Amino acid sequence: MNVAGTATAAALTTLAAAHAGPALAAIGPVRRRLMPALSGIGDPGHVALTFDDGPHPEATPRLLHMLDANRVRATFFLLGAMTERHPEVARAIVAAGHEIAVHGYEHRLLLKRRPAETLEDLARATAAITAVTGQQPRWWRPPYGVASTAALIGARRLGLTPVLWTCWGRDWTPNATSDSVFRAVRRGLAGGGTILLHDSDHSAAARSWESTLGALPAILVHCRARGFTVGPLHEHGLRRLDNLRQPVGV
Repeated sequence: MNVAGTATAAALTTLAAAHAGPALAAIGPVRRRLMPALSGIGDPGHVALTFDDGPHPEATPRLLHMLDANRVRATFFLLGAMTERHPEVARAIVAAGHEIAVHGYEHRLLLKRRPAETLEDLARATAAITAVTGQQPRWWRPPYGVASTAALIGARRLGLTPVLWTCWGRDWTPNATSDSVFRAVRRGLAGGGTILLHDSDHSAAARSWESTLGALPAILVHCRARGFTVGPLHEHGLRRLDNLRQPVGV
């Protein structure tokens, strides 16, 4: 390879690293150690309860009823396309006192999208969710928890703070059960943590959300037994600007 070819290859490698660098934050142990705010680590006496991929016409209303019965509020990371498809469900989330956030317009891996496509997706999702719900989102979580540099820049421009999670229920899998979801959350849960669950099977096994609904009562009992208050991200003690200043490759 000649000098020009070597330089071109090096430049392409640098660009690829810059684009994909933030994806390292998807590695849980690395993220929790080096980027606690991005991981959703907040007040040690509080646990943030979050749901991705909705709104769903059947799962979300049932979840809202369960949360209301337990006097718990949560944060819902909505997809723009699902919000436009089920606007009445999205509005019901806000009417019930919950917080809405952005998950993207479509549930697609951002590393496979060009920067312009990424920025368009984020802007379209934020506009759709704001227009339907009347609530300006504060938070953003990339699909699969994998961000790109373009996505982080777009989030900053839109006033969105990225936040991921400290534990999840693995409730999207075809073999998930209420017990397996509960045990997965329990293993990873600590004070100040953020729980990731799903109120939709949009990007998961069919009707996987039934396991989530089945596990939620036990999760709430477990949190209360350990003395944790459960609530949305805006009550979790996260500092918005600090999240964006985490060393995630920007």
